[in-house]
Amino acid sequence: MPLMSKRVALLIQYLGTGYCGWQKQPNGISIQQTIEEAIAKHAGHAVTLHGAGRTDTGVHASAQVAHFNTTSPIPCDRWSKILNASLPPSISILQSVQVADTWHAQFSAIWRRYRYVIYTGREPNVFWRQFTWHYYYAPLDVDLMRQALLPMVGEQDLSALQRAGSKRRHARLTVQEVRCWREEDLLMVEVQASGFLYGMMRLLMGLLVQVGRSQISLAQFADIWQNRRRDLVKYAAPPQGLCLIGVGYPDNPFTVRSRSFWG
Repeated sequence: MPLMSKRVALLIQYLGTGYCGWQKQPNGISIQQTIEEAIAKHAGHAVTLHGAGRTDTGVHASAQVAHFNTTSPIPCDRWSKILNASLPPSISILQSVQVADTWHAQFSAIWRRYRYVIYTGREPNVFWRQFTWHYYYAPLDVDLMRQALLPMVGEQDLSALQRAGSKRRHARLTVQEVRCWREEDLLMVEVQASGFLYGMMRLLMGLLVQVGRSQISLAQFADIWQNRRRDLVKYAAPPQGLCLIGVGYPDNPFTVRSRSFWG
């Protein structure tokens, strides 16, 4: 009698430092590969792990979501504990649950949320170095940065904020919410959208910093993304300040909430 296949969903935290990103690559160790190998070790067969989003090299996640299919008799809710005993300290499975065979970590998601953090203190801080962009060269006006973001809410074509090499057929998405605020020396930007383009958040942050230090005006910022002026987007913010902090589903399969500095 053939073994029944089950679909297991994982809620995952990881530090992106030292990894070539989420997706498997021929020239480095990825988060996906590391977890897949740990699953296969205990399942007794190879698996493919499907993630909700593909974070770049050095980017973190406090609430990534992924799923895999297995014929292993291991109960679905036990996978988190089993995997945490095998994974490196930089990766943690917060919860594992069984989901329907039709549920998909990427295609069932209705939003993703990223946060970018800039440390603006003059002196270096070793505790923030791994998780922020240390930007102290000029004051940043958080109100100007917030004003620049607000018109982006809605359905947009954000071709100007997409790195070369993307396999997407178009650059349209719906920006659902934007936030920009300061907590002492930390400047935070959050964007929630139906999806994200390749390199979108880091290119956006590079432009926003130019707005914050008045190198470009609000009108120039709007012209760049509204008129798809990719040629005027010159800088990408460094990866360590960026974190995937949430993925939303019509019926959230998880009961555990990610609790961290990243929200």
